[in-house]
Amino acid sequence: QVQLVESGGGLVQAGGSLRLSCAASGRTFSNYGMGWFRQAPGKEREFVAAVSSSGRTTYYADSVKGRFTITRDNVRNTVYLQMNSPKPEDTALYYCGRRAYGSGDYSREVEYVYWGQGTQVTVSS
Repeated sequence: QVQLVESGGGLVQAGGSLRLSCAASGRTFSNYGMGWFRQAPGKEREFVAAVSSSGRTTYYADSVKGRFTITRDNVRNTVYLQMNSPKPEDTALYYCGRRAYGSGDYSREVEYVYWGQGTQVTVSS
């Protein structure tokens, strides 16, 4: 069983920075792509960013492109989301997920099989 534990959320001012972490259990972390999704109150969960198993390929939602950066450390079994210049509309519960398989559409929630409990990010104006 794979467990994902997010951390690093909190209150941040607009224009500041915040780094989220997601630590994964298990020995197969480096075999799978990972992604970050978020859910704001009253809204559906949406794709934020994803990274391939090797870390060489990344994907971003248009709303965060140029501001957020996803990376991974396959030695520490951890994926990160660096949030620079966050905006109040980035306020949400942020989840990390592990993909079910390699190829596919990294932005589709249904292609992720394991999820963490989430970490809250609140951006003040």
